[in-house]
Amino acid sequence: MAEGHIIAVIGGKGGVGKSQVATNLAFAFSGEKRSKTLLLDFDQKASGDLNLLTGIKTNKNLKDLFSFNGNIDPRSFQPFVNMHPSGVHYIGLPNDPVATEGMSVDNAGKVLKAAKNMYPTTIIDVGTEINDLTAKALEHATMILVVITPDLLALNQTKRMVSELITMMFPKEMIHFVFNQAQKGHPVSADVAGKSVGRPVLAQVPKDDQTCAMALNQKKPIMLAAKNSAFAKGIIELTRTINGKGILNQLAKLNKPSGVGVKKERSATGAEANSWRDLKLRIHKALVEEMDLSKDDDNDPKAKIILKEKTKKIVIELLGKEDTKGIVNNRDEMNSIVKEILDEALGLGPLEDLLADPLISEIMVVGPSKIYYEEDGKVKLSKVTFSNDRQVLNVIERIVAPIGRRIDEKTPYVDARLHDGSRVHAIIPPSAIDGCCITIRKFPEERLTHKHLVQYGSITQNMADFMRIAVEGHKNIIVSGGTGSGKTTLVNVLGSFIQANERIITCEDSAELSFPQEHVVRLETRPPSLEGDGEIDIRCLVKQCLRMRPERIVVGECRGGETLDMLQAMGTGHDGSLTTVHSNNPRECIGRIETLVQYAGAGLTPKAIRDMIANAVHLIIQASRLDDGSRKITHITEIGGIQGDVVTLQDIFLFQQKDIDKNGKIIGSHQATGFIPKFIETLERQGYNIPRGLFSNTPGGGAPGQKPAAPPKAPGNRPPQKGQKPGQRPPQGKPQQRPGVPPVKKKA
Repeated sequence: MAEGHIIAVIGGKGGVGKSQVATNLAFAFSGEKRSKTLLLDFDQKASGDLNLLTGIKTNKNLKDLFSFNGNIDPRSFQPFVNMHPSGVHYIGLPNDPVATEGMSVDNAGKVLKAAKNMYPTTIIDVGTEINDLTAKALEHATMILVVITPDLLALNQTKRMVSELITMMFPKEMIHFVFNQAQKGHPVSADVAGKSVGRPVLAQVPKDDQTCAMALNQKKPIMLAAKNSAFAKGIIELTRTINGKGILNQLAKLNKPSGVGVKKERSATGAEANSWRDLKLRIHKALVEEMDLSKDDDNDPKAKIILKEKTKKIVIELLGKEDTKGIVNNRDEMNSIVKEILDEALGLGPLEDLLADPLISEIMVVGPSKIYYEEDGKVKLSKVTFSNDRQVLNVIERIVAPIGRRIDEKTPYVDARLHDGSRVHAIIPPSAIDGCCITIRKFPEERLTHKHLVQYGSITQNMADFMRIAVEGHKNIIVSGGTGSGKTTLVNVLGSFIQANERIITCEDSAELSFPQEHVVRLETRPPSLEGDGEIDIRCLVKQCLRMRPERIVVGECRGGETLDMLQAMGTGHDGSLTTVHSNNPRECIGRIETLVQYAGAGLTPKAIRDMIANAVHLIIQASRLDDGSRKITHITEIGGIQGDVVTLQDIFLFQQKDIDKNGKIIGSHQATGFIPKFIETLERQGYNIPRGLFSNTPGGGAPGQKPAAPPKAPGNRPPQKGQKPGQRPPQGKPQQRPGVPPVKKKA
């Protein structure tokens, strides 16, 4: 027997009647050709519907068949088939959609291949969604029969599905349409529908709700319950059109996509990689000539979706005009090239997948051919690349344009941010010798809290409680650390401790801070215009925010003269302010602040600057990125005042490294030094009840699982001031709150 044909019946959306069409088409083929016909139900979303439409009681189903690992032949196939006297053989799905999950797609392909050798015609109800199982059915199909109705929404969904099918490399000639529920005088006629989907409909099936309902109640197919009904006549006309014109034999000669292919490694060199890149460049050039991509509106999600669908349709049409033989060989490669072209035209090109990966924290582009990323603290080279340097520049311009920034040869560098808050820095030739460079510090999807830092081992719960005390007590805090050490993340965590009824004003070069409070005013710098004027720097913003009744001032980073303004604000009534400084330890932080203050050009002496630092700043929190890539708070240090010309520092908490394991991970623990900050007594006088156990390493006061340890000697720090003893304890007779409990303010 010659190989049979498979007709896959699919709907653009639910409610178009494709299950009725598929069921009765099987019975019509059996009657017209007087031969056995196989009917299969692949619609997992509506599994079990064909059991009612056919009225056939099923003993075994497709899940049982796909679990069979033996050879498929007529003898082994028979136990799974439910036979109807009319000549239709039927295998359905389990009635419970959950039970249809996990079916073997490979075994489905094996069954369909065998079915073509056993049945002249197989009808498959594919459903309305293209998943792995239905895609396998479409691969083995001779014809894809799309059911449409006189419904504009259905037509719109159908066009999207057809576009997806073409993207999957199914030939246009393979896709045919049947117009179901046709009505005389309806404004959406078969001709209108045909023009909408771009091809004349193959046949019409009249609307016949009464007959459909009657047949469903009888649990019979309409071809048997009411053979002379309008619906049945429409199905018979469709069957005779397919048979009479020899459509299936013609379609069987088409080249169809075979199984799931392996995606190309875009980083590979050689003729294939060059052909792939050249094809993308040709399509992108033609796409730019075809439509105006500059109308992409980042602020309107609906407009972006519409533009993407429109662009995708044009890309598919352009690919259809190209000779892609040997370049795009299967549907996965077609999906890949369409996605890459869309990403380059409307998104950030090859960076889109890296940005979508939650495990990647940083992306570094060095010219078009090198894209590095950081994952689990390690820097790795990505396999994806840009097509050329122009594409990298396009991505940079796409990033900076929405926020009103610019980059050109006159100003070849820029700081910007993505829509999710991720920080971006870009620099281009002539400053960048090896091509355009982009550095993206990704903003986490979930706002990190102190609980996350405790969970990651960056801090202990005692340290988190102490930082909360300091923030709620309006202590001025400087977060010190190197590049990538987690300073911004820590400021976000500290900012979350601020009471909700306080007015917070932030000043940043590129807005990154994200506080949970509602009353937050965010200020951002602005670069100069093309004429060289209109620049707004961070120092200007700090001065402006002092006139905006701030209760908390947060400066993203002090790196210049604004440091003087920040210290003045801290020392003149704006307690509880936060900022960050680049330095490697608390002692270096003092020297760094002193240097930055001198940038203001106020002519202050070093002694005067140190006095200002000692009076204005209460705490320095040191964030460090260790050799194994982990980020930890290594110091929480109090500024104790000034002795002579030296600002005195007292470490409250330290991270002590003990060893390195065989995987290169640093082994260590956070320890309390035993010093109790001077401001604790001040806060207690204000009504705070603060557990002194926070500052000890005893089992009751330390972190869980931490062993008691003697207070370590802080290298480079001066001894405690006169009148303060190491390991100071509360006076006898004073009630002590249970260690580890967050502070509670007593006073109303």
